[in-house]
Amino acid sequence: MSRIKQIFLKSKYIIIYGVSMALMVFILKWLQWKYLIADNSLDLYTGLIAIFFTILGVWVATQLARSKVRTVVVEKEIYRNRPEDDEIDEAELKKLNLTTREYEVLQLIAQGNTNAEIAERLFLSLSTVKTHVSNLFVKMEVKNRTQAIEKANRLKLTA
Repeated sequence: MSRIKQIFLKSKYIIIYGVSMALMVFILKWLQWKYLIADNSLDLYTGLIAIFFTILGVWVATQLARSKVRTVVVEKEIYRNRPEDDEIDEAELKKLNLTTREYEVLQLIAQGNTNAEIAERLFLSLSTVKTHVSNLFVKMEVKNRTQAIEKANRLKLTA
């Protein structure tokens, strides 16, 4: 430890001289920068404003270009509480006023068939099946197949 202290004491004036030179260089550079900014302030402010609005424009463009609709697929298991006797509730079926063909389409929807599969099984065109499905949704007061299946199970309309 004493060795380091001796070196420090011997080079004390050199260290003070080096620190003072560094401080003077810093002050000169700071003054040079200060005058540089004062001389070219209009150019610097114009450049800074241009950079700011460029960054702002890029940010706004990315916000506007981002898709606003995100598709989320939710798979939900539907548990059917079936009575011991698998009888269909005829009273509920009459309340809904479903045609025979709409009831057949409802049965096939409950089995998980697509419109194309239903059309193939019932020997109908795809547009006819879509019409039956649409009428079925209106009569059952539902918006999609899952709600239709759930309501049919609740009303005991599916076998």
